[in-house]
Amino acid sequence: MIFRKIDFKSEDYESECALRDEVLRRPLGLSLYDEDLSGEGAQLHFGLFDSNNTLSACVIAVPVSAHEVKLRQMAVQSDCQLQGLGRRILNDLEKFFEKQAVVVFSLHARLSALGFYEKSGYVVTGGEFIEVGIPHAKMIKRIAA
Repeated sequence: MIFRKIDFKSEDYESECALRDEVLRRPLGLSLYDEDLSGEGAQLHFGLFDSNNTLSACVIAVPVSAHEVKLRQMAVQSDCQLQGLGRRILNDLEKFFEKQAVVVFSLHARLSALGFYEKSGYVVTGGEFIEVGIPHAKMIKRIAA
């Protein structure tokens, strides 16, 4: 698997949107394409690509400050789940941002994914809230500077 940035409005970005829609929105009866995606041009998009250059996993990072990014919309292709790709994309992303002095990673996790993120070093910081119609919790991970 190759970890790399995805350019906004590129062919890879279209694959990313399709993956996010399939994994994150359709199971909720929603469509990613009903959302305003124009602000995503200012966000950083990343993916894991297989040897055929097919997108297997993706995540978006939103700069919050010089030392913090918020992760959002992480998705792994259905037929690739439970193969360590979620952990791999998180690790690769953290290494990418460590080089830029980012030490805080935050995200809104679906309650069903809390265990996954906790195993990756994320800690719940606050109560439950509803996002896209389902319960979430804010999580944070701090890494050594």
